[in-house]
Amino acid sequence: MRAVVQRVTRARSTPGGAIGPGLLILLGVAEGDGAEHAERLAAKVAKLRIFEDEAGRFDRSLLDMGGEALVVSQFTLLADTAKGNRPSFSGAAGLEDAEPLYERFAAALRELGIPTETGVFGAHMAVELVNDGPVTLILQT
Repeated sequence: MRAVVQRVTRARSTPGGAIGPGLLILLGVAEGDGAEHAERLAAKVAKLRIFEDEAGRFDRSLLDMGGEALVVSQFTLLADTAKGNRPSFSGAAGLEDAEPLYERFAAALRELGIPTETGVFGAHMAVELVNDGPVTLILQT
């Protein structure tokens, strides 16, 4: 499972939801991922200390600052371009495996107390965001 996590002042997926301050999470599910990967990554995202404290240091998490999350499925994060210019997505999980894990990831964030919106799994979406910082991290399980 791979995630691109962006600290945002606001973000929106059309179709899908919108959030105020918090994190936009682009999520790719890999072949072989399971529920434990989704839950572990959700906990990591929720506890990432990438929000500034009063001294301006990265010392607050999404949980600490009461922010929101927008989770957007993005299988292209699993692209392999090692053998030429056309990306291979053979490492990405199939739809029947990926969608439940995407939903499990979003549910795990909600269970941790984070207000969580989602895009529409498998849909062509327009994603708008205002990256705060900018702060962008890549996480992988």
